[in-house]
Amino acid sequence: MITATNQESGNRFELLVQSVTDYAIFMLDPSGIVASWNAGARRFKGYEADEIIGQHFSRFYTAEDQAAGIPAIALRTAEHEGRFEAEGWRVRKDGGCFWANVVIDPILAPNGQLLGFAKVTRDLTERRAAQEALRESEERFRLLVQSVTDYAIYMVDPVGTVTSWNMGAQRFKGYSAEEIVGQNFARFYSEEDRLAGLPSRALHTAETAGRFEAEGWRIRKDGSRFWANVVIDPIRTPDGRLLGFAKITRDLTERRETQRALDEARDAIIQTQKMDAIGKLTGGVAHDFNNLLAVIVGSLDLARQKLASGGDISRYLDNAMTAADRGATLTQRMLAFARKQELKLQSVDCIALVQGMAELFRTTLGTAAAIETRFPLVMCAAHADAAQLELALLNLAVNARDAMPDGGRIIVEASEVILAQGERPDLNAGTYIRLSVVDEGEGMDAATLERAREPFFTTKGVGKGTGLGLSMVHGFAQQCGGSLTIASEPGQGTSVSLWLPVAQADADMLPIVSFSEELAESDTPLVILAVDDDDLVLTNTAGMLEEMGHTVFQASSGADALRLLEQGRVDLVVTDHAMPGMTGAQLADAIGQMLPGLPVIIITGFAQLPPHASQRPRLDKPFRQADLARIVASTMRIAPAGPDILLRDC
Repeated sequence: MITATNQESGNRFELLVQSVTDYAIFMLDPSGIVASWNAGARRFKGYEADEIIGQHFSRFYTAEDQAAGIPAIALRTAEHEGRFEAEGWRVRKDGGCFWANVVIDPILAPNGQLLGFAKVTRDLTERRAAQEALRESEERFRLLVQSVTDYAIYMVDPVGTVTSWNMGAQRFKGYSAEEIVGQNFARFYSEEDRLAGLPSRALHTAETAGRFEAEGWRIRKDGSRFWANVVIDPIRTPDGRLLGFAKITRDLTERRETQRALDEARDAIIQTQKMDAIGKLTGGVAHDFNNLLAVIVGSLDLARQKLASGGDISRYLDNAMTAADRGATLTQRMLAFARKQELKLQSVDCIALVQGMAELFRTTLGTAAAIETRFPLVMCAAHADAAQLELALLNLAVNARDAMPDGGRIIVEASEVILAQGERPDLNAGTYIRLSVVDEGEGMDAATLERAREPFFTTKGVGKGTGLGLSMVHGFAQQCGGSLTIASEPGQGTSVSLWLPVAQADADMLPIVSFSEELAESDTPLVILAVDDDDLVLTNTAGMLEEMGHTVFQASSGADALRLLEQGRVDLVVTDHAMPGMTGAQLADAIGQMLPGLPVIIITGFAQLPPHASQRPRLDKPFRQADLARIVASTMRIAPAGPDILLRDC
C-alpha cells in the first residue's frame, strides 16, 4: 500500500530528475522503449517528451552502431552484468553527433523481475575535443622532437634508464632506439667519468638544483669521442613527484676545433705582434745606445790620445760620463715600461720638486720653449718616488717641446682632486694630486690619441725615440697607485695629466744624508769580498772600493766566494745578483747560514729581487763611486759588530 509520504517522496525525486539539465536521465522498458524524459535529455538530444516517449532508444545511435547491434548489446549487458557503461558518438534530433558517456542500469522488482532500465547520458564533446587537442599537441611535439637531428633529445627515468630516443641522438651517438631504450645513459660517458661517478652526480644535481649543464667528452657506439654540451632538466608531476629527466646533448666538436684553431691563430698573431714590438724596441734602443756608445768610445779614445801627449782630458771624461748617465736614464725608462723599476715611495712636495727642476728644464728643453708653472699656494704632498717623478715630468716636457717645432709655451700645473667611488674607472675613491703638462702644439687626432700610450708607438721620425716615453710615465703612475690621462685635439695642443695619490698624513719625508757625512762614517778601512762573474765589472767595483781605502778580495762566482770565506771572515760582502750557478741572493742566504751577521750588499741591474732577499741592502746598476760609498756606509752603520778575521794568502 503506497502511503501519502511515499507518494510525496516519489514526487520530489521526479522533480529532482526533471530539473537536472547536465545529464540526460530517462527510463526504458525491458525492450528499450523510452518511458520517461527529463530536461537534460531534451537539451542534449533535442527531442521533446511527447516526441520521444514510446520510441525505441536505438534512434540515438549512429547507423553503424545500429547495424552492429550495439543498442541490444547494451541492454543485454546491463541486464546480465548489472551495469553497462561506454563512450561513443550519439545522434541528436537534428542529425548532429555528440560524444557521450552512457551508463545503463537495470530496474528490478523486489522479486527480481526486470521492469526496465535507467539510462544516464552525459555530453563529453568538449572534454573529448580538449583531450584530442592535447593528444594531437603531444603527437606534434613527439614528431618535432623525433625530427630534430642537430640535438640529441631524449628522456631517462629517475635512475638514468633511457626511455625515449630521437633522430639527433641516433645521429650523434650511433645507437638506434631499439638498441638503447632500456639501457642506462652512463654508457655515453668515458670510463674515467663513470669511475668518478659523473653520470649519477649529474642526475643528482639536476634533481636538487633544478638543472645540470656541462661540457665534456662523450662516447659514441663505435667508441669514438665527441665534445658535447649537456643539459639535464628534471620532469615532475604537478604534485612534485620526480618522473625522470629530459636530456639534451649538442655535438660541439666542430665548434671546439674551430675555436681552438682561432685561438692558435690569435696566439700566432699575438706572437707576431710581440716580435714586431721587440723589433721596434731593439731597433730604437740599439740606435740610442749606439749613439751613447759612440760618445763614450770616442771620448775615451780621444782622452787616451790626449793623456799620452800630456793634454787635458777632463772634457772628454765629462762627455763620456754624460753619455753613460743618459744610458742609465734609458735603462730606467725600459724598467718603467715593464712596471718593474724599484720605487722608493715617499711623501713628495710637488711644488718644491717642480721648482727645483727649473734649471734642468732650461738646459734640457732649450730656449725655444718657455716653462710656466701654475700651483696653488698650499697643496698636499703626493705619494710617489721623487726621482722617478722628476724623470716622468722631464719626459712629458720633452714631448711637449717636440710637439712645438717652432717653439711655444709649456705649462706645468697642479691641483688637488677628490674622486668619488666609480667616478673614474681606473682610480679608487680618494684624494689625488693631478700634475699636468700642457703644450700649445699641433695636438693629436682621435686615432693617434688612442694609441698614444701604446709601447713603441711614436710620431717622431725613425731613430728619434723608442716610443717608451708615455708608456714609461703610465707605468710609473700605476706603480704609485695612480693613473695617466691625455686630452688633445688637432690644433688645440695636448694636456697630459699624472694622477698621484695624496700621501698619508703620518708619512715622513725620507731623511737626506749627505755624501760627505756617509764618507765620514766609513773612514774606517774595511776588508771586503767583491763577487761578480763579469771580470770587467768586478775589476771596476774592486777598484772603487780600493780607492775608498778598503782592502778588497775578489771572487768570480758564488762557490769561489764561499771557499774564500771558509779561510777567514771579512767585514762585508758586495755581490752581483745575476750570476750563473748561484745568484747573489742565494749566496747571501748561504752566507747567512755560514756566517750569521755578516752584511751582504746585492748589486743588480734588474729591478726585482726574490722576496726573501728584498730586505737586504741593494745597489742598482749603473752606479758611481759615491753611490757605492753611500751604500757601504749605511750598511755598516746598521750591521752588528763582530770579530773580524782577515783573509790571507787568497
